[in-house]
Amino acid sequence: MTTRPAGRFAALPTRPGKIIAIHLSYASRAEQRGRRPAHLSYFLKPSSSVAGSGGIVERPAGTELLAFEGEIALVIGTEARGVSLEDAWRHVGWVTAANDLGVYDLRANDKGSNVRSKGGDGFTPIGPTLLDTRDLDPATLRVRTWVNGALAQEDTTAGLLFPLAQMVADLSQHLTLEVGDVILTGTPAGSSVIGPGDVVEVEVDAPGGPSTGHLVTTVAQGEVAFDGDLGSLPAVDDHQRAEAWGSRDAAGLPASGLDPALRAKLDQAPTAGLSAQLRKRGLNNVMVDGVAPLRPGCHLVGVARTLRFVPNREDLFAGHGGGYNAQKRTFDAVESGEVIVIEARGETGSGTLGDILALRAKARGASGVVTDGGVRDAAAVADILPVFAAGHHPAVLGRKHVPWEGDVTIACGGTTVQPGDIIVGDDDGVVVIPPSLAEEIAAATLEQEAEDTWIAARVTEGHPVDGLFPMNAAWRARYEAEQ
Repeated sequence: MTTRPAGRFAALPTRPGKIIAIHLSYASRAEQRGRRPAHLSYFLKPSSSVAGSGGIVERPAGTELLAFEGEIALVIGTEARGVSLEDAWRHVGWVTAANDLGVYDLRANDKGSNVRSKGGDGFTPIGPTLLDTRDLDPATLRVRTWVNGALAQEDTTAGLLFPLAQMVADLSQHLTLEVGDVILTGTPAGSSVIGPGDVVEVEVDAPGGPSTGHLVTTVAQGEVAFDGDLGSLPAVDDHQRAEAWGSRDAAGLPASGLDPALRAKLDQAPTAGLSAQLRKRGLNNVMVDGVAPLRPGCHLVGVARTLRFVPNREDLFAGHGGGYNAQKRTFDAVESGEVIVIEARGETGSGTLGDILALRAKARGASGVVTDGGVRDAAAVADILPVFAAGHHPAVLGRKHVPWEGDVTIACGGTTVQPGDIIVGDDDGVVVIPPSLAEEIAAATLEQEAEDTWIAARVTEGHPVDGLFPMNAAWRARYEAEQ
């Protein structure tokens, strides 16, 4: 165990040449975020952001979403370039605690680089004590974070999606890791928003063994506002609030998806009526052609989350089809009230989902699935959740498709579908509704349904349809008088 003198870089052997941070690395955080990465990804933090224990960090003026992230920090002890997975850990000299602070209000224009949001002065507290890796098992380290004395985060390296040694080995493929460089290894679930007066403490230890001690940071309010003439200003929306707080509920936001009142209207609205109302407004190409429910009589309402397959090509399938591919990532990420809409080009010669993925979608709260391809395990899938498909087929995905990407604009059944579009399905088929028109379309459809029900009753009484369907002035007057 090595303790450094007081000062800004007290817990480090030297001022780091680089600080490399992992975007998403713990299974608990991936589950919370609703997305699980297939590979490691990184961003850089400046060494000017380093602070020691007991320091104060300012929440910039004009911002609301300063968030803490307790992390295990690796400090390189021996230069590493092109090292193997088996050899990587010996290049790590020390382990300590870190707090990867960030301001979500500043993320919009950084496109994942996090320069503004995570690069501020004091945004990387590290310490207070270095632990010699020769005394540690990298598979059994623990990180814990407290806010104002209450435990907010706790996880161990057993919960990592990628082992610590893999982070070192992978980075060394691309650049030289020099003595004193720091790798911030990602944060588990529990990261959330802090404000002026809050005190955050982070500890890394080997349970029952050595500990870094508590890395303490106190939040203060910054007074100097950003100058909009020089660059982008802070901006937040409900998505950023949910990400920063950890969930929509924690952020005090309503549940994601459709407004409950709108969903209730759409639950009563037939697709035939919705299609007619969309046609009146000039939208004719909003029906997903060629799909039918696996189980007749089901009704589907939800917000689109999209997935695109491309035609199978063996060399591309090798890189995109196996492992944690786009198909699996989409089914792992779907949120409550969403509908997974799959572009399979009308190719029904293999399955685009089966019972396991259907169970995963149901567990995540999905409203259903729409695919213009085939479905495996069709009878089982039909009992799990509403699925509309172009056909059934026993073959696996790779016979005809490569899972390519999710959350993009796609074509399903000859219809363009964008993430966030509203999907409604029944025995007549599936209709796609632009969100901006949904309230208007739903209300008009229900009004027309009430009118059609009244007309049907008159036809049942024996009246001819001429003048009644559609109603002439006389019939209209009678209808309105009876309402």
